[in-house]
Amino acid sequence: MTVSIPPVIAIDGPSGSGKGTLCKRLAQRMGYHLLDSGALYRLVALAAEHHGVGMENERALADIAAHLDVQFLPSDDSDKVLLEGEDVSLAIRTEAVGMNASRVASLTLVRRALESRQRAFAEAPGLVADGRDMGTVVFPQAIIKIFLTASAEERADRRYKQLKSKGLDASLADILVDIKQRDHRDESRTVAPLRPADDAELLDCTHLSITEVEQKVMTLIRNRGL
Repeated sequence: MTVSIPPVIAIDGPSGSGKGTLCKRLAQRMGYHLLDSGALYRLVALAAEHHGVGMENERALADIAAHLDVQFLPSDDSDKVLLEGEDVSLAIRTEAVGMNASRVASLTLVRRALESRQRAFAEAPGLVADGRDMGTVVFPQAIIKIFLTASAEERADRRYKQLKSKGLDASLADILVDIKQRDHRDESRTVAPLRPADDAELLDCTHLSITEVEQKVMTLIRNRGL
């Protein structure tokens, strides 16, 4: 008996490219499940900090990843994230946690520990997956693959405004430095480096609004018969 595989839309790209907002919009519009893979790496980094585990301790970090006590609870305006029963929705979005998540994501054992957990999100009627290796490693069978990017300066500005809107302290200059460092780390790591899948559609959104990006992606989706 042939087992049908739910359709997967994989959206990859660097930090601040707008993947998260786009994926939430697409999932809501299509009634699909949503995977924020970046949140999982941020949760590993935050859990390690809570338990006094260093970001260089690969085996301990992989053990944390394999046993993450996490819940994603949808709410009216955004998803609430609980780590070991504690609401960490804002804590995982800080720049410090983001930088540690980038370090954690470069570790082979951590990535392996999270792969099966990420693939389990692919359930009917379909999945929109947000990350850096969704189309290349986790869901190579994805029916649609998008690589979303923008200039580092534009991404830094978006990130700055996002943090300020949440009431978090932020420095535009520091964010730009962090983004460039994170890009280098993500692109040069030996395991699952950040790069477009060979069959991905490349979309530079430096000068596009999120609505324009959504419209372009929805056109691709309709052209694929979804």
